[in-house]
Amino acid sequence: MARVLGAAMMMTVVVSYGLPPPNVRSRSGSSLAKSPVSSSHKIQNKLQPRRGVARAVATTGGDEQSSLLETLKTGSFFALWYLFNIGYNIYNKKALNAMPIPWSMATLQLFVGIPYVMILWLVGLRKAPKMSPDNVKTLFPIAMGHLGTHIGAVISLGAGAVSFTHIVKASEPVVSAVLSALILGAYYSPVTYATLLPIVGGVALASLKELSFTWLGFFAAMLSNVSSALRGILAKSVMKKPVGENMTEANLYAVLTIIAFCVLTPVSLFIESPATIKAAWDSAIASGLTPSYLASVSLLSGAYYYLYNEVAFLALGRVNPVTHAVGNTIKRVVIIIASVIAFNTPITPLGITGSSIAIFGTLLYSLAKQRYG
Repeated sequence: MARVLGAAMMMTVVVSYGLPPPNVRSRSGSSLAKSPVSSSHKIQNKLQPRRGVARAVATTGGDEQSSLLETLKTGSFFALWYLFNIGYNIYNKKALNAMPIPWSMATLQLFVGIPYVMILWLVGLRKAPKMSPDNVKTLFPIAMGHLGTHIGAVISLGAGAVSFTHIVKASEPVVSAVLSALILGAYYSPVTYATLLPIVGGVALASLKELSFTWLGFFAAMLSNVSSALRGILAKSVMKKPVGENMTEANLYAVLTIIAFCVLTPVSLFIESPATIKAAWDSAIASGLTPSYLASVSLLSGAYYYLYNEVAFLALGRVNPVTHAVGNTIKRVVIIIASVIAFNTPITPLGITGSSIAIFGTLLYSLAKQRYG
């Protein structure tokens, strides 16, 4: 698995920093308008339309080739996004099942990606961001939204089934709509608000008879939803102009992760002391798990976490909101199915119906918001 992850990381770097697509340039002839008209020039003028057609064909071919390469690149980002997301949810759940220390696990997952991005900056594969203290201050509230989104999800995934967490997280549009109205004074069309009803109803149905339902898992997932919605709202409010230099989508995510890690570390150590972490480790060893297993699932969950978020930033920055909405909906379905298979999670017919309604409602909301506002 480590080899697979290493190959996937290399693929991410290659796709992100591959050579630009070749441009087919036509040869430019000398201008005839500035020369005296002669018989030879007349002949050139007769041939000029054919040359123009040749140049147009060459340019069109270059544009088509470039468009195809861009489409393949975007498709590769989406495939990696889904792959890494599935890997994260599976290994995160395995790590939490072995050692129920969600705060420490969330901190580790934030940390694991930092050496990776530092190496990219140091060797020049990615330009390092340049930021002032004011830039960091601007990004700080967004990083707190990022932190809340992560810690809420990890606690929820530790308290219940992966599928249930993602069913609850499908209700994020409802939270976003409410907070946008309260904080930004932004109101949507009645059609958009109507699409929230199947989301609420679907989550309620799925939760009603959910065999793995826990209130901790539910409220932690809702904390993740609130934090994610606030992150989006704050980003719209404070990032009206570029913050710092070289702040690409990938670098923005890296900076948010570093800030979140610095804030979470002391909080995590306060809630789960080193003695608590050692006790969880010893208990896992006593149950028959090996140190190599515990280390591998913990580190892999962190690696997959960072990579899936980075690739998500890269993928979603290349598509329009409709494609974003469809891709996000499919991602959630894929994760729920993969987790049910991986952990043999029992799910009731009512749970299947409710989750399907909620996820479909999420897609309708995104499409209605794009069309009607």
